[in-house]
Amino acid sequence: MTQWVQGKKHLNRAIDTVLDNPLPDAPRPLAFSVLRVPFFLEPGYDEDKPFVESNRDRLVSKWGGKRGWEEQKRRHDLKGRGLEAGIEHFNLDRLAANTMASHRLIQHIGKKYGLAMSEAVYDRLNEYYFVEGHSLNDKPRLAQVVSATMSDLLDGEYPSPEELLEFLNGNQGRQEIMEALDGLQQLGVHGIPKFIIEGSYMVDGAARSEVFVDIFREIEARGEIKSGPVFGDILGVSEATIANGSHLPRHIPESA
Repeated sequence: MTQWVQGKKHLNRAIDTVLDNPLPDAPRPLAFSVLRVPFFLEPGYDEDKPFVESNRDRLVSKWGGKRGWEEQKRRHDLKGRGLEAGIEHFNLDRLAANTMASHRLIQHIGKKYGLAMSEAVYDRLNEYYFVEGHSLNDKPRLAQVVSATMSDLLDGEYPSPEELLEFLNGNQGRQEIMEALDGLQQLGVHGIPKFIIEGSYMVDGAARSEVFVDIFREIEARGEIKSGPVFGDILGVSEATIANGSHLPRHIPESA
């Protein structure tokens, strides 16, 4: 199980709380732009293999055997934390693989179709991997699932599985991801989850939703952000894409 999924659930809860209940005297409606920065849990995995091992085997090996793994589960209450985040079941035997292709795909979708779409696809891939247990480097299956997801969300044309598979088999976006990894190293980020807000404020770990709500309320009351995302230029995400946002206001004042 990963803390990142828990952290994302808490982040989304906080965003929903703020958007559903805006401050009545806020200078302007608050919107969000969630920009995902790639991170590799297992950078040494072979990119040419559809999967390398089960996540159970990976974790047992990481923690020095079954006894060490069981101790980690008890110590961190992983089951309880998952339930708190609304995740009833994690597939412990999900197929672990190199994630370069899936990272490239999420970035590509965000740039071409917007951050709201890349967030929706990311949510679907969390279910695809953590619950259904499929590999994120099974490129034909990944292309099918993402195309189907986008077809349900787009009114107009959506990318076919063949188009997405062609992208996954290429190298577009690889250089930007490698540069983003260098940027994370320079910031001292060696694990996830991490959240960078206003380009500078870092929230460490799977923070509960109340932590985010407090930060967002302060920004909402202020009526402006101090700075934009630090990885926008590195990942090649345009200012227009960032400005269009991923989570938009749900209650616009009549005078706006």
